[in-house]
Amino acid sequence: MRIVITGASGNAGTALLRNLQGQLARKPGSLQLAGISRRLPDTSQAPYAGVDWHTLDVGLEQDRQKLEAALEGADAVVHLAWQIQPNRDLEQLYRTNVAGTRHVLDAARAAGVKQVVCASSVGAYSKSSKDGRRDESWPAQGMRGSHYSRHKAEQEALLDRFAESEPGIAVARLRPGLIFQGDAGSEIGRYFLGPVIPRLLPGKLRIPLLPAPDNLVFQAVHADDVAEAYWRVVDQRANGAFNIAAEPVLDPQELARILGARRILPVPMWLLHRAAGLAWRLRLQPTDSGWVEMAAGAPVMDTRRAQRILGWEAKTSAVDAVREVLEGMGTGKGIAPSPVLKPRSGT
Repeated sequence: MRIVITGASGNAGTALLRNLQGQLARKPGSLQLAGISRRLPDTSQAPYAGVDWHTLDVGLEQDRQKLEAALEGADAVVHLAWQIQPNRDLEQLYRTNVAGTRHVLDAARAAGVKQVVCASSVGAYSKSSKDGRRDESWPAQGMRGSHYSRHKAEQEALLDRFAESEPGIAVARLRPGLIFQGDAGSEIGRYFLGPVIPRLLPGKLRIPLLPAPDNLVFQAVHADDVAEAYWRVVDQRANGAFNIAAEPVLDPQELARILGARRILPVPMWLLHRAAGLAWRLRLQPTDSGWVEMAAGAPVMDTRRAQRILGWEAKTSAVDAVREVLEGMGTGKGIAPSPVLKPRSGT
């Protein structure tokens, strides 16, 4: 089976390569792996070694022929390529995230790929209260105030149209919660907090008080568990959407325990939204207030479909995934062979 992975040197892509290399070790010769990335990782080191690499940008029109050539002979393409930064250049983000997805689907059709598996997100969902779990039937039309959510919703619409027009191609999408691993600590800190704030975080982050909104409720999952879900989808040639998240659901009380906070000082979500927007406008941190809006509105997902159809279950708890990435952020942990996951310099 030949599997092509876009965004193969990133957070989820690196974890998926680790998983697939493990599958190969157990059954040599069963898989042929190809990776697509804008920047070539060090291909002499695991998990990037032994992979057929193609350096191109899925969002660029001039790279479309190279993309189609990379997908030739593929049984499955796992589309993980996505940009979060630069947060201030929405044109560039749209080109990579939405136009890039359209280019991958067009190339998959032209190359005769048998299965397309796409990285969607809990952020694709429409706004929901947190008082119950939502399965994959909840509308995936995004939230207007978040460009990330809007782009994910447009990506979902592209997948819907593609699946309808290509009934012979298996089309699946994963909608994971926040994807964490220690090796992504430097990247996540850089993308969401900027170059300065993560350097101020200790390796073991503990704070006395946690000012957090009561409705700051979200789900997380370890990158290795997401990778296992991708493998199961490909291996079973599964169709449709799958919610992917670990237990427990994280709320301010659980975050307080993780951070060693003695008590919680509730703040209204609107105040956090305004503070994030002001800090972004003043360039104190790199993420706009749309991320707060998405966090407030994202549903709590029901993951029973993945359990029932894929036989998938998270091995790492959401608590341990958060602890691991916080430590990674504080120490600037990363993976040197990957341009995306490179460790923070000076650590």
